[in-house]
Amino acid sequence: MNTEIRIYMADLARYNSGHLHGVWIDATQELDDIQDQINTMLEESPVKDAEEHAIHDYEGFNGYPLGEYEGIDSVHEIACFIAENLEIGGELLNYYLDIDEAKKNDRGKLLWVL
Repeated sequence: MNTEIRIYMADLARYNSGHLHGVWIDATQELDDIQDQINTMLEESPVKDAEEHAIHDYEGFNGYPLGEYEGIDSVHEIACFIAENLEIGGELLNYYLDIDEAKKNDRGKLLWVL
């Protein structure tokens, strides 16, 4: 299992012109650091004034499906939950499909459900 929890943030202006430009970002780091990396990627875009981005790939979320336009706050919260609960974090999220519900439940409840 890959324990690195990261997202590939793509520059949509460059993508829409038929080219890839983006960056892999550790989703468990501080929110400001994540946003700084997104901003740097957009500033380095070959397309002038690029400002739109989307998640085009992700790893380490243990099967939990992230949306292309998932908010950075949400991605960070989900990534940190999985990092803190490596053995079952992804399974809890997949079962409950809601991070608040997943946080309320413990290992015993998950094992009973499985």
